[in-house]
Amino acid sequence: MKVGLYSITFLGVWYDGPAKTLSEFMQTAARMGYDGVEFDGKRPHANPMDLSAAQRKEIVKEAADLGLEIAGVASNNDFASPVPEHRESQLLMVKEQCRLCGDLGGGVVRLFAAWPGVTLIHGVGSYEFARAGWHAFDGCVTREERWNMVRDCLAEAADFAKEFGVTVALQNHHPLVRHWKDMYDLVEEVNSPYLKCVLDVPMMVSQETDFVREAALTVGKRQSISHFGGEFRRGEDGKVFCKPVNWGGAQINYPAFVKAMKDIDYKGFVNFEYCHPALNEKHEHMGIDWVEMNAQLALEFMRDQIATYYK
Repeated sequence: MKVGLYSITFLGVWYDGPAKTLSEFMQTAARMGYDGVEFDGKRPHANPMDLSAAQRKEIVKEAADLGLEIAGVASNNDFASPVPEHRESQLLMVKEQCRLCGDLGGGVVRLFAAWPGVTLIHGVGSYEFARAGWHAFDGCVTREERWNMVRDCLAEAADFAKEFGVTVALQNHHPLVRHWKDMYDLVEEVNSPYLKCVLDVPMMVSQETDFVREAALTVGKRQSISHFGGEFRRGEDGKVFCKPVNWGGAQINYPAFVKAMKDIDYKGFVNFEYCHPALNEKHEHMGIDWVEMNAQLALEFMRDQIATYYK
């Protein structure tokens, strides 16, 4: 299993400070020792509207020069809006992200079933306001109707992936998707070889070993990319450990997940993402150095997990 860095970490959203450029982000990933990178498909990193054919070639060359594999592009799409114009706009963006991913030599475009988005409050990201806007439609559309809209959009997205020689992959991320089985059921209903799964253990509603293992074994060969997160610190014994963030205090069961990935013979990327407000113990907003520290420790932590359980 390879360890990558997802560019949302340095998009300038979750910490106090500006974004790294795409080039600066790749240089950071290489300096830290990551195997590859995943680009967030929005500004200021990898919005397809902003990248010419020449710029795409430059990105490919720079990644190769730095010894980095381009794992893929992450979409931030919402296929669950009852407004047709919203869904069609999202599909158009996903189509262009598939084209970009193909141009960059990446294998996967990560998809959501639904995504409310984020807003910037005093320059720092927040989920709460966008989520309230997404739920404003709750009174005029049923869950079943939203499910069917998402399934139809995923089928179209899979056709785009086929056209550009990549795959799209659905993440077990709320809203609409409540747990890993919802993600798996949507992928099964579309039934396309170009639509796969993004099973992420931090998003699971239970961290019980049997629950995590069942999810991984069920997804099996459909697993195409994964992510991990949290706050990372070095303990008194010198080993890096993960502190859970906003998951009810439950420790993320990375050992069970990594063991299960080995059992399904998963050889793809697991990418670190810092996608929550960067706050210290006093709830003060932290800067980019805080995030860099976490990204460096996260790499050491996951490499240690792989060395321990991928035997």
